[in-house]
Amino acid sequence: MERPKEMIFAEERQSQIMKLLRKEGKVFVPQLCERFGVTSVTIRNDLNELENRGLLKRTHGGAILITKTSFEQSIAQKQTRNMKQKDAIGKLAASFVEDGDTLAVDTGTTTMAFARHLVDKKNLTIVTNDLAIAAFLEEETDATVILIGGVVRKNHHCTIGALAVKCLDGLRVDKTFMATNGLTVEGGLTTPDMNQAEVKRKLASIGSQIILLCDSEKIGTDVFVKVMDAEEIDILITDDGVDKTDVERFVQLDIDVQIAET
Repeated sequence: MERPKEMIFAEERQSQIMKLLRKEGKVFVPQLCERFGVTSVTIRNDLNELENRGLLKRTHGGAILITKTSFEQSIAQKQTRNMKQKDAIGKLAASFVEDGDTLAVDTGTTTMAFARHLVDKKNLTIVTNDLAIAAFLEEETDATVILIGGVVRKNHHCTIGALAVKCLDGLRVDKTFMATNGLTVEGGLTTPDMNQAEVKRKLASIGSQIILLCDSEKIGTDVFVKVMDAEEIDILITDDGVDKTDVERFVQLDIDVQIAET
């Protein structure tokens, strides 16, 4: 016979919270209260205890899973993940581009989806460290493409390192379109690779406007290296799977949150 929700011991409840967190990446207090039939005080105590044990990180209204690894999937692995969401984000992002714009485009599968929606734009000048994006734009658009040099990051089709950063010295663009591996209000934009982070920071610094393309799965996730604060983003473009609480918190930072319908 199944025990009533209120009879579940704290240890078992916390174990179930961690299972849910590993599956979804983030949890919210009201969601857990309903699931276990306990008060918000009880759930907050559970989350505090799990945080003290180093298993999660408390956030406003809930918690996220701590990711301590610097592992990152290859481009080939990423390309098959959340394809519908990335295409919707890319299409919406392209609507912010005007003919004649100068752009910086960060490496990533979401920014690649964005690049595919630039084929009808005219007289663009585009700076990127992504080999695949540069090749696509050169072949499919009339854009002037500037591919920055540097060390090619194996299995990621992009350039990194001091030379890549130096190539961006003295450049200014109208808009920088950024990608990220993780995004939280507290931790900002994060990525697993330190050399990649340096190039991302530089790309952001040369743009008059910073537009972040980030599918909802990455929101609430912190990874190894911080790139920049969330407050530095001008526009966040994500998909309709994003949690309303997250949207509200980014809006409070004066970020223009745009949601792509999938």
